Amino acid sequence: MFEINTSVVGDSLGLTALVAILPLVAFFIMLMGFKARAHTSGAVALATSIILAIVAFSMPVDTALSSAVRGGLFGLLPIVWVIITAIWFYEITVASGRFEDLRKTFDLLGDGDIRIQSMLIAFCFGGLLEALAGFGAPVAITATMIMALGVKPLRAATVVLIANTAPVAFGAVGIPVTTAGEVGGRTAEQTQDIAGLIALQVLVIAAIVPFLIAFILDGMRGVKETAPAAAVIGISFAAAQWLTATFFAYQLTNVIACIVSLGAAFIFLRVWKPRGVAQLRERMELPAAETSTDLNGRRIWMALLPYAVVTAVFAIATAAPAIFGFWKLKFAWPLLDGTVIGTNGEAMDTSFSFNVFGNPGTLLLLSGIIVAIVYHFCNENGRYKLSFAQPVQAFGEVANRMKFSGLTIVLVLALAYTMNYSGQTIAIGEFVSSAGSIFALFAPVLGWIGTAVTGSDTSANALFGNLQVAAADRIGVNPDLMLAANTAGGVVGKMISPQSLAIAATAVSMEGKESVILKNVVGYSIAFLAVVCVIVFLMTNVLGFLVP
Repeated sequence: MFEINTSVVGDSLGLTALVAILPLVAFFIMLMGFKARAHTSGAVALATSIILAIVAFSMPVDTALSSAVRGGLFGLLPIVWVIITAIWFYEITVASGRFEDLRKTFDLLGDGDIRIQSMLIAFCFGGLLEALAGFGAPVAITATMIMALGVKPLRAATVVLIANTAPVAFGAVGIPVTTAGEVGGRTAEQTQDIAGLIALQVLVIAAIVPFLIAFILDGMRGVKETAPAAAVIGISFAAAQWLTATFFAYQLTNVIACIVSLGAAFIFLRVWKPRGVAQLRERMELPAAETSTDLNGRRIWMALLPYAVVTAVFAIATAAPAIFGFWKLKFAWPLLDGTVIGTNGEAMDTSFSFNVFGNPGTLLLLSGIIVAIVYHFCNENGRYKLSFAQPVQAFGEVANRMKFSGLTIVLVLALAYTMNYSGQTIAIGEFVSSAGSIFALFAPVLGWIGTAVTGSDTSANALFGNLQVAAADRIGVNPDLMLAANTAGGVVGKMISPQSLAIAATAVSMEGKESVILKNVVGYSIAFLAVVCVIVFLMTNVLGFLVP
């Protein structure tokens, strides 16, 4: 039996928290200081965490090692599985030749303005993928799509990671929000309130992300030349996100917000044309935008077919979970079940569960098989020839490309679970929450740390949800606000998580250069975090009228 103690070092919560943060420090020092590869950095951080768990937190050796294996398996199933199938799904469209038609389809919007096209792909379409799949699928798919437009790998990775912020809170049909409500012991009505508060806290971020995409791709010139379109896309998304989360159903927040922003962009671009497109394409060393196209309605539809299929498959799985949810693996984890006692005196849930057919990875696999069959037979007399052997070969190639990125994700999740079950993560959380009334200003930091470590806003809420509620009670604020703050903080921590960095690096063929990508996005993550922290703090006083 192992009982978590958050004052185990010098009988002090502060010292314990200081020691507990060492694995995270080790990871980022290795990644940024020594420029080690992500999987090497993850291995060092994991080893540090296991040693601390045993030596400092008095966790039995077998329990510590079992915690790491438990986390590693979760990293493999479903996360790595989802990423492999997502990239493979994209490779089918490339192998068939249909992806070039998809690129031309996006060229029809914005008159070849890559900045606007990137907004639509990374932010709007990526948000839709986040709503349906999550687990890194949006980053993997949209990064390859943006590179196909002619964007350089590093910029493509930066764009998709920053775009994958505001939608994260409502990803995978609102699972992070649902988790926050469940962990925090909130009712269904209170959980809906949490969703509305999250939408308010990330409102500014959602509205400005399209402007940042333009800036990353083309500096201030890009911002000035695309400002009207960026405003329409960002504001329509933010408004639809808040209205849906507050007054309708938070599970559909991203779906509705993405459809609204895409529709608004389509209508707006019918009456407004971007400036400087020809000069932009010259600067990016791209051919002139096509003024005419040989595309017809059938080719456009077939190019969009994969995403219609994946949307339909995920929608069916969500609306009727029994169809794909009949085979679920769930078992008590050896050496952990009933042996890890949390700070509340109750045994932590350490069981492992996996929905074999209903998880996003398998649903993406099914979607890819459907698309491959359709493309095989509907090949327009061999113009878009796709043999049955090509998808099989592509799957093997993707799995091989993913070996180091997958290892990184497995190691990072092993780290997260070791830190959680040993009490390291909880000690950090309790220390931060002991700050008193000023805690509201730093509440999002917990979610930011949790998501940065685990790569999942859902996991961050599972880690710190109870702490946020307890802290809210101590400082006399609405617990819903703190739970929302945790989720919103996680939103902006997603882009710097090793998991997301590994996915982005793999998608743009920059394996082993995760540290380069991190340097490009970490500033944006910290700036976003500061914005969220200030908004949350103001909601405890001058903006208190916004809190139910």
